[in-house]
Amino acid sequence: MWEGLDFFAWIKLLVRNRFAVHWSCWYIAVIVTIVSLCHTLLRLVQTVIFGWRVHRTVIKHPPIFIVGHWRTGTTLMHELMIRDERHGYPTTYECMDPNHFLLTEGLFTRWLNFLMPSRRPMDNMRAGFDRPQEDEFALCMLGQPSPYLTIAFPNRPAQGQEYLDMEGVSPRKVASWKRVFLRFLKQITLRKPRRLVLKSPPHSARIPILREMFPDALFIHIVRDPYVVFPSTVHLWKTLYRTHGLQRPTNEGLEELVLSTYVRLYNKLEEGKKLLRPDQFYELRYEDLVRDPVHEMEKLYDHLGLGGFDDYLPRLREYLAGIKGYETNRYDLSPEKREVVARRWGSVMRRYGYDVSSQVTPSPMVAPSLKNEERVLRHEQQVQETPT
Repeated sequence: MWEGLDFFAWIKLLVRNRFAVHWSCWYIAVIVTIVSLCHTLLRLVQTVIFGWRVHRTVIKHPPIFIVGHWRTGTTLMHELMIRDERHGYPTTYECMDPNHFLLTEGLFTRWLNFLMPSRRPMDNMRAGFDRPQEDEFALCMLGQPSPYLTIAFPNRPAQGQEYLDMEGVSPRKVASWKRVFLRFLKQITLRKPRRLVLKSPPHSARIPILREMFPDALFIHIVRDPYVVFPSTVHLWKTLYRTHGLQRPTNEGLEELVLSTYVRLYNKLEEGKKLLRPDQFYELRYEDLVRDPVHEMEKLYDHLGLGGFDDYLPRLREYLAGIKGYETNRYDLSPEKREVVARRWGSVMRRYGYDVSSQVTPSPMVAPSLKNEERVLRHEQQVQETPT
């Protein structure tokens, strides 16, 4: 995935990690170096052609931010929200090649589609250049610090952790982050002048900054059984480290990182949502969403005042029918791990109505048919928060 970096962002990443590339990944580093030079050149060409148009682009509609911890169902919610034709979103290509997608997306996605896997490596869900993606990856490719940079060098100390909530980041660097993020969103809006629906777990801890940028932005928070979230998140990072890392991961300290980040993220989310009006923030549980998605989405639309649900409903049902029959992944935690999760995450679990002693039980996906008959759909419980 690092092939989307420009040259300067790539060199900065290497220097920060003392060029600690494992010998088996040297060929990847050479390829990324060459490709990064191409990205830098194409970005200059794009700036010449589109720069003034991007600068003049106005984001008329306040974005909708989908927030929540990794593996809580944010990708599922993203997929559901973009079924509304009034909503725009960043695609995988736009997030992985943010330096020049205005210039190259149409051509590259047509001729290089064979480079994309048809399924994601960690959960076998559908992948593709056109699928919705996390804007956090675009920020990485554009040279902004991020916790996701840890994926490249998983055996080094965790990187960009201060950018999870932006606390401790200097005003100058915060201003740079805002400027880069806003320019990326303007580029997306130039291509698709609709209300943007954005999904990125780190945004859960950035509500104050996002509210400064977009005072009327809407936030959808989805939460999930922590006894499922913990092993699923550990599995997620292990898969990304193995697939996209430039080292052979030892995974040392990974579980502790997951445990501490979870509490930090939810504490910041609780602080942030107090700054919002009631009609700007909607919270729901993953288990309720998969049990009755149509009803839950209707409640969400009503609360946020989005309107147009009747027009959106046929496309929602079509999508739900298309994901039926998907096998769920199950995780069995040892009693020792369950005790650790209960002890470290207990306060958050109780806050959102989860029983600390509850058992992990997969929830079926229920989707109404066009005849209003309910059919049970089994949907993949591991919903990716990472690049396809």
